[in-house]
Amino acid sequence: MARFAAFIVMLIPGLMAAGGIKFMRDTLFGKLISPFPFLWLQFVVGIILFVIGFGFFAGFLLHRDRKNGKVAPRFQKK
Repeated sequence: MARFAAFIVMLIPGLMAAGGIKFMRDTLFGKLISPFPFLWLQFVVGIILFVIGFGFFAGFLLHRDRKNGKVAPRFQKK
């Protein structure tokens, strides 16, 4: 059950990052998706979703690797 909960916790930020990439890609190809009135707003929301999703995932991996002692000395907590 704990592994399933961890999977769900990691799935949500992954889907957010994927959605952000899709919004940015659609903006570059000029396809406006219905909840957004402007292309630039769609691109900004895409960047925000990507950064939040990717940042959460990267922070999780850094925390796990710090706990297991698998990071370079410059990334160790002081």
